[in-house]
Amino acid sequence: MSTFDLATGITAINTILAEEANRIGKDIYSRTLHTSPWLDLTKQSAFPDGMGYQQTTLVYDRAIATTGQTNGVAGVNWNSIGNTFSGQTPAANTGDLVNVDDTAEDIQGGRGMTEESPTGDKRSYVQFNKKLKPFSLQRAVIESPRISLEDLRFAAHRQDQLRAIMDIMTQVTRNTWENRYRDEFHAISDNKVLCAATGTVITGGQESVAKVPTAGVTANVSNAILDKIYYSLIRGGAGSNAYGRENGRPVFSLVLSSEASYQLQTEAGFRDDVRYNNAKVSDLIAPLGIEKSFRGFYHLVDDLAPRYAADYSLVEPYSVTAGGVATPNASYESAPFEAAYVLHPEVCEALIPNPMTGGAGITFNPVNYRGKFDWKNIANEITNPDGTIGFFRGVLASATKPIKTEFGYVILFKRDSATPAS
Repeated sequence: MSTFDLATGITAINTILAEEANRIGKDIYSRTLHTSPWLDLTKQSAFPDGMGYQQTTLVYDRAIATTGQTNGVAGVNWNSIGNTFSGQTPAANTGDLVNVDDTAEDIQGGRGMTEESPTGDKRSYVQFNKKLKPFSLQRAVIESPRISLEDLRFAAHRQDQLRAIMDIMTQVTRNTWENRYRDEFHAISDNKVLCAATGTVITGGQESVAKVPTAGVTANVSNAILDKIYYSLIRGGAGSNAYGRENGRPVFSLVLSSEASYQLQTEAGFRDDVRYNNAKVSDLIAPLGIEKSFRGFYHLVDDLAPRYAADYSLVEPYSVTAGGVATPNASYESAPFEAAYVLHPEVCEALIPNPMTGGAGITFNPVNYRGKFDWKNIANEITNPDGTIGFFRGVLASATKPIKTEFGYVILFKRDSATPAS
């Protein structure tokens, strides 16, 4: 097959449209790639204009009342109201009451008698703490081979072939966004769960998507580990905006492969949770084909979940041949390690720039940053003098805005192990 070289100006063009010579049938098919819930549940909004490529998220931490201004002891001080009772002594030279456990520091420092506290209240406090989380915009460009419009003259069923080509490019865009959202969630989540037969560790802190543990993952995913994560999410305040509620309890989303979902639902001692669960699925999750929850989680199947080899190198689900054909990768089926994700809507948000047509009297063609492929026919004196050679070009851009990253969990487990993690 010939090639097109922009540097040398060679004008030989790949003939990608099948011609009539071999009398191909009218039905033209294209192979499709698997899709996943990452596209449906990732929250999206517009990247703000006029504020640069790098921005910062301001997030306030949780807070509860403390008995001291600096000591951080949880709780509040309750004070009696009224006249002197047993256990209380009158304040000197005043008619106010001071609790017997008020220290001189409390009184002189303002937690006893003050103008603001004439009755001698022992105060409690709430502190406000905030974090700044930076993020930036990234862009990707995808182009098709150069196509000669002369091919259309001799192509068989050219409309059907062009439609199949457009379908392929749509699949490429879908697959690219799916991987982008998954990788960004993996990198931005604060909690990494390393499944082990005993003493499973949950590590904190963001890390690169390519960084996985070099040791410690020795067991399969288990309901015991998910129970720990569930209780941790509840205590952390994640239940107020979960994907659903059943019997007054929050239900979170668990993105995992079909094999991992089956492992959890058939684990010894937990099968009845499926048999007797007839609760209604939330309106947000039901359109994804989910019919029930399991032990506080909706199982959202992602059959392209990341898998890793024995040396913890990432194994792609598809292999690409020299001609650009994507075929299932046999190594993916045998990879021993896999990742699953506890998805929460407040972990992060994808910001995508809006198309811009110009400003200050200058106009230009708007760019769709969601990966829409446009036909480009760029004239050139040497390589394309007649404007009969073109290509499809798609531009994708997004920034991942970190919000409550402590609600995100990445679970790494040994999928070929018969031992459930604990």
